[in-house]
Amino acid sequence: MPMIARLTTTRLIRAGLLVLALGVAGCTESTLEVSGGSSGNANAPLSQRVVQTMITKSMARGAPIIARVFKEENKVEIWKQKTNGRYDLLASYEICKMSGKLGPKYIEGDRQSPEGFYTVRPGQMNPNSKYHLAFNIGYPNAYDRAHGRTGSNLMVHGACSSSGCFSMNNSQMTEIYAIARESFKGGQTEFQIQSFPFRMTAANMARYRDDPNYAFWKNLKEGYDYFEITKTPPKVDVCEKRYVFNAAAPGASLSPSGACPAVTQPDSLKMAYQSYQSGYEAAFASAVGSRDALAPKPTILGIQEAKVVSEWTKKRARGERVPIEPPAMTATGSVVQTTSRMGRIDSPAGRKMAALEAAQAEKKRLAEEKAEAKRLAEEQKAAAKAAQIAAAEAAKNPPPPEPVVEATVPVEKPGFLGRVGKRITNIFGS
Repeated sequence: MPMIARLTTTRLIRAGLLVLALGVAGCTESTLEVSGGSSGNANAPLSQRVVQTMITKSMARGAPIIARVFKEENKVEIWKQKTNGRYDLLASYEICKMSGKLGPKYIEGDRQSPEGFYTVRPGQMNPNSKYHLAFNIGYPNAYDRAHGRTGSNLMVHGACSSSGCFSMNNSQMTEIYAIARESFKGGQTEFQIQSFPFRMTAANMARYRDDPNYAFWKNLKEGYDYFEITKTPPKVDVCEKRYVFNAAAPGASLSPSGACPAVTQPDSLKMAYQSYQSGYEAAFASAVGSRDALAPKPTILGIQEAKVVSEWTKKRARGERVPIEPPAMTATGSVVQTTSRMGRIDSPAGRKMAALEAAQAEKKRLAEEKAEAKRLAEEQKAAAKAAQIAAAEAAKNPPPPEPVVEATVPVEKPGFLGRVGKRITNIFGS
């Protein structure tokens, strides 16, 4: 291959291997690979900070926990049971990286992190994750399945890289993992993860009151409120494709897609909830009229936008060149690209596609050069043939000879002096 062609191919391959800015090493939602891992990470002791907080707040080392996630505030909170049975905040962590927008996860590849109530059991803990440490949050749950939502391997993990998961830095994940490990050792069989779009205060609910996800968020808020009131994890069920909390249905079973049976709650809980709601409604009405409210953050506009992003994810996974940020959808339903920069994932599929496209580009270049050379040769051949025909025609029909014109010498007429001289000659002789 000529040197110029080799350089062109090299540049094409390098250009094709631009790495996408988001999600390169994060949750793939197809499989969370495991490497050799390090059991030392999973067996790291509780930090002194956490141990001291447990002592200060009367929490046993092996007492149960729950986790709460607030996407807009970018927080993961770990709450732990105290000796009085109520839960208190043990630790709070900044989420290192999280993709998607506010709103639930709809389908595989939409890059959304889930919202709802999930359960983590010991078998969902992964001490050998290639992302340092991880645990599967249990998506899809009964609510998600009732709504036909899809996705897999949604994690809380380390390595600070994510495409649909909640990613922490490694030191944070080591601490969270150790806290959960100690609770399982203490006898907890599962812990609850409550994932919310934001802290479900009256002010925040008022900000998002016109959002297409609002009805779903109001349903989540019921569970949020029960925890705020009781400081204990609510009992969570699903019927009529919605969450129900702290409900007892004697002699009946709750079907996620079926009708909700008659349910009961303790009178004390119902009264506490009603009192809480009265205060909330007054605060909500006040917040609606507030001029100081923050602007809402972008939210996913339902299944149609999820499908658009999922298609982008599929192209990216195949190694195709795509915009480095996923597309978005406007309120009118039109799809917009959030960036003009293009790239492809740095993966075996991406490298294979880059090499294939480079080879195709080189093949096209060589074909174009060959076609151009052929065109020039044909033009030269046609010109030579035209010249040959012209010469032959000229030989058959030579032009007539041009007439010969004899040159004449003009005779000068004598002037006045000449005529006088001639007369003198004639009189006296020469």
